[in-house]
Amino acid sequence: MAEPNFLLYVDARFLSPYAMSAFVTLHEKGLPFTTKTVDLAARDNDSPSFAALSLTHRVPTLVHDEFSLAESSAISEYLEEMFPQPPVYPGDPQSRARARQIQAWLRSDLMPIRQERPTEVVFHEPRDRPLSAEAMVVAERLFSAALALLPADAVNLFGDWCIADTDLALMLNRLILNGDAVPDRLAAYATRQWQRPSVQLWVRHERPVT
Repeated sequence: MAEPNFLLYVDARFLSPYAMSAFVTLHEKGLPFTTKTVDLAARDNDSPSFAALSLTHRVPTLVHDEFSLAESSAISEYLEEMFPQPPVYPGDPQSRARARQIQAWLRSDLMPIRQERPTEVVFHEPRDRPLSAEAMVVAERLFSAALALLPADAVNLFGDWCIADTDLALMLNRLILNGDAVPDRLAAYATRQWQRPSVQLWVRHERPVT
């Protein structure tokens, strides 16, 4: 049987946490794929050719044979259904639902952290300005939820690793790698998650100097 044909569109600077999530999912599943970059600063995502593939004009966008799909959590869920092994979501329905809740939350909330600690601080250099009062309140919300979700001394959220671990670690590392205060248990968790081989493939990818 022929190998599946995957093309993953990512941002040209390899900074998108969502492109990273889809990239990690493909690697974890051992699915051969190629990447193609889209220059978001030049608004190439609004070009007719890309719009024909991506309904939302966003990265990541995955092309699988004649089918294309945008939005990182949708991509991970699609790949999980099409290629169940090895899994990137928990097998238990309630844990799987919780993992998807975490993904949705990280993508839709915590905006002050995302604005004041963009992924440039993770992959390039930290920011000198301290967190605003609003961002500190949101960070405490992040810590409270993450500590409640993560069992004491656990390596992963749900026993075995899942893609929500990578997404949560990225959000925590916006703060950790900028030198902001993070509870020790969460810092240790995020540091361990960052060493996962599939994650390191993204972290160590060559990026253009800005």
